[in-house]
Amino acid sequence: MSAKSTFFEVVDLHVSVEGKKILNGLSLKINPGEIHAVMGPNGSGKSTLSYAVMGHPRYIVESGDILLQGESLLTLKPNERAIKGLFLGFQYPVAVPGVSIVNFLRTAMKNRRGTDVNLKDFRKELKENMKVLKMDSAFANRYLNEGFSGGEKKRLEILQMALLQPVMAILDETDSGLDIDALRIVADGINRLSSPDRGILMITHYQRLLDYVKPGFVHVLSGGRIVRSGGADLALELENKGYEWITGPVAMGAS
Repeated sequence: MSAKSTFFEVVDLHVSVEGKKILNGLSLKINPGEIHAVMGPNGSGKSTLSYAVMGHPRYIVESGDILLQGESLLTLKPNERAIKGLFLGFQYPVAVPGVSIVNFLRTAMKNRRGTDVNLKDFRKELKENMKVLKMDSAFANRYLNEGFSGGEKKRLEILQMALLQPVMAILDETDSGLDIDALRIVADGINRLSSPDRGILMITHYQRLLDYVKPGFVHVLSGGRIVRSGGADLALELENKGYEWITGPVAMGAS
C-alpha cells in the first residue's frame, strides 16, 4: 500500500463513550493536500470523531483503526499522536491559568520537533504568525485562554497550528462563536496553512466557514457514520435543504 493511500485513514471505526455507542463503522480517507469537511446535525458524532482520533481516554475504540502515514495510532497517547504530526483544534479550548502562551507554544514546538527551539528564531516565527492573525504582540504574555473571547481562542488555535506545522490537522467547529471579522481572519489563517504535504479535516455545522475555506470533499455524518459524500456543492445543498433530506429524523444526544 502506498504512503499516499494511507496518509490519513479512519477504517470502520466503532467508538463508545461511557458505554454508549456513538460511531458505528465510520470510514474516511484523506490524502496530502486535501481539505475535507465533515458536516452533520447535533448528535451525529462529529466531535466524537475528533476526540477519538486524538486519543481522548473517555472515547473507547471498540473496533477499527486510525492510520497516519501508514501507522496505526491506536496504541499511542494523545501527546505521542501530536508528536507524530496530528493536530486538533478544539471547539471549546480550555483555559490554563498560570501558563503563559509564549511558554506553552515554545514547549509544544520543542516536543513536536524533538529539539530545543532557538529563542530568537522562536520569537521571530511567533511574531510573524501573530501579525498574520492580527494578534497584538502583548497577547503572547497572557495566560492560556484565560479570559479570552471566542475569536481570541480560535485565533490562538490557528497560531498553534502554524507553529507546530502538523501533517494532519483536524479543526472541530473552528467557526463556532466567531463574528464575521474573526471568521475571515481565522479562515485566512487556515488557507495559508493548506499545503501539498498536509491534510485538513474541518468539522462544522454550517456553510459559512466553507465560503472562505473551500473543501474539495464534503461528508455528511449521521448516526455515527458517513451517509453521503460529495464536493463543495453538497454543503451548499445542505444549507438550502437542511439535513433531513439526507439523514431523515436524527436522534439527538451524542456529542
